[in-house]
Amino acid sequence: MGRFQFLVFLFLLSTHVLVAQKVTEFQQNFQTTIRPTTSPIKIDGVLDEAVWATSQVAKDFYKKYPNDIGAPKQQTEARYTYDDKNLYFAFKVYDSGAFVTTSLKRDNGHDGNDGIGIILDPLNLKSNGFYFVVSALNVQSEDQLTNSMEKGPEWSWDTKWFSATKNYGTYWIAEIMIPFKSIRYDPSQKKWGINFLRVDAKNNEYSAWTKVPVNFRSYDIGYTGVLNWEGAIPKLTNNIILQPYITGDANEDLENNKSLYASGNAGFDAKLTLNSSLNLDLTVNPDFSQVEVDKQVSNLTRFDIFLPEKRNFFMENSDLFSNFGIPPIRPFYSRTIGLDKEGNRIPILFGARLSGNLSPRTRIGLMNMQTGRQGNYSPENFSALTLQKSVLKRSVIKSYFLNRENYISAAEEKANPLDRYGRNAGVSFEYSNPQGTVSSWTNYNLAMKPGINDLNAYYEAGIGYDTRTLGMVLDFSNVGKNYYTDMGYVQRINNYDAVRDTLIRVGFKHIFTELSYKIMPSKGLIGKIEFNFQNYAAFNPDNTLNENQLGFTFKTDFKNTSFFKAQLSNYAINLLYPISFTNGTPLPAAQYQFTNLSFSYMSDMRKLFSWFTELTFGQFYNGNIQSYSSGITLRRRPNLNLSVRGEFNKIELPYPYGSANLFLISPRIEYNFSTQLFWTTFLQYNTQANNFNINSRLQYRYRPMSDFFLVYTDNYFTDPLFKNKNRALIFKFSYWFNL
Repeated sequence: MGRFQFLVFLFLLSTHVLVAQKVTEFQQNFQTTIRPTTSPIKIDGVLDEAVWATSQVAKDFYKKYPNDIGAPKQQTEARYTYDDKNLYFAFKVYDSGAFVTTSLKRDNGHDGNDGIGIILDPLNLKSNGFYFVVSALNVQSEDQLTNSMEKGPEWSWDTKWFSATKNYGTYWIAEIMIPFKSIRYDPSQKKWGINFLRVDAKNNEYSAWTKVPVNFRSYDIGYTGVLNWEGAIPKLTNNIILQPYITGDANEDLENNKSLYASGNAGFDAKLTLNSSLNLDLTVNPDFSQVEVDKQVSNLTRFDIFLPEKRNFFMENSDLFSNFGIPPIRPFYSRTIGLDKEGNRIPILFGARLSGNLSPRTRIGLMNMQTGRQGNYSPENFSALTLQKSVLKRSVIKSYFLNRENYISAAEEKANPLDRYGRNAGVSFEYSNPQGTVSSWTNYNLAMKPGINDLNAYYEAGIGYDTRTLGMVLDFSNVGKNYYTDMGYVQRINNYDAVRDTLIRVGFKHIFTELSYKIMPSKGLIGKIEFNFQNYAAFNPDNTLNENQLGFTFKTDFKNTSFFKAQLSNYAINLLYPISFTNGTPLPAAQYQFTNLSFSYMSDMRKLFSWFTELTFGQFYNGNIQSYSSGITLRRRPNLNLSVRGEFNKIELPYPYGSANLFLISPRIEYNFSTQLFWTTFLQYNTQANNFNINSRLQYRYRPMSDFFLVYTDNYFTDPLFKNKNRALIFKFSYWFNL
């Protein structure tokens, strides 16, 4: 039996593994009961309804951050009830009456904002759930949670819910109504996982109803308490959401000699609830013209940079598809769909995504997207299927199958048969002990291309350990040179030869090691001191060293949100092909060893003015480098956010390899007129990319989940200075129907 077949067998076998108990030992200490009400509740921030005087109260919150020692400076009380249509929550948040908030913009999240959060796990299986956040100024954010989240919430999931806040001087009130049809649940499951989060930005404190260890995120669904339902839970009815849109735009493309022209478009998104835990999302002629442009960065590496996905359709439930592999090696990378390598849009004709739970412990994700023809780009079809099975208490077995089909002509297929299709499959097992302190993972991935039969696998294994003070990661990966990922991203596999101006595929192995030690003083100005050691070693297929990166980092987080960091890095590189970072002669293939040192500091982010600076200096291949990065932010809370970030890289290499001065300047202006009207302008001047970009966006949320956008974008060369490339003015109007 081959490795891939063995892992498939392991996935099927997992369906017979005993499930965890409904109430864990941790949850025994955190239980509360929700009782129904028949009286109407007005969401106005005034707790004058009789039910709030008789409902149970979750209080005596535990301090979570910057450490979990002692009680929080300000306490919080949460109340809850429900009727036949909605869940209701009421929070009494003790405070001084002066609020810290970063923005009035929706989906701004919880960091840096005085606010509260609700974590719901309707299946109480610690596998996935919902997160609702409202700030003291009634700014809403929401997202879906999973037990395998590598990053924090991206606030990409949208649903309709209602809230109101009111300031009473020594405390503030938040009232929240979440329609049952806005979430998914099993009406027969009468024990839900729940937790409440308080962010006290003025004191830089996080607290939670349950005692969440300091080394875990506050919203970790592995540390929820239990919400016991006293009465019957309303059954879900069919829920259909339709969101049509229309757009109009005027474009001028001088770079390609296209004069001013106008066009229009229309399409829709739809969401259908198939049952209590399964959703179908449909999109026809989707439009992402309102999505913010990519943040430009200076690239001083030999490889492509991973850019984050910003399109909501691909971000919702993205963990189902995108969390296979590790950050430098992703079998699925949604930016391969509807975008070319330069970030230009390829039209998507239609698509569908099925996601949710087939059973309490089995999740499914199924996606199909069809693109149209764009210039020399042929139409393509992208399909993705994933199954995830929860086993033991906090572990999961996952499998996937990906397929990209290209509708190229017979002549194009004959010229390059590998373009015809690309398929990938894989299985992984991710273990976590009940406390979440010990983790391990292993996966096997296979690529399928016409005529490719060997060196087409990627496999990996690793282990991690994370406690209050000590952290450790050890990871090993092996990537064959024929491991193609038409729907994915592999950072090191394509090596650029600057002399021949071509890409050469080279397989590799790597070993990544990380050790960290944390000290969290209970008193004084310092919140956390961390010492970190990292070593990344990459090897060629013949096991010779390709690259070794060794880093030592010291970081101090202060309780006033500022931090200081120092890092010493050493590189040993066996350069396989010539590479160029300047306009001079490319560096020859040879062995290089160099060291540099960096310092960075971030000031208190709660102040009217905050700033950061970073300095890097030392060696760079056979020369030297000096890098300066700094920025300043002005916040006239809660309306104005003005920031300017600048970066300068000076590379000096010996003759004849040249030198380079690279500038990146990016001012950003955000003005929030209210919680419904926002204006953002983003400017980016990047000499490395030879581009100066202006992106200005006005958003008016005229009713819940319904928007009007007006977007202006303009691109210029930096050399010759300010010669226009293209510009466009776009409007988009969308409306959210609950059918």
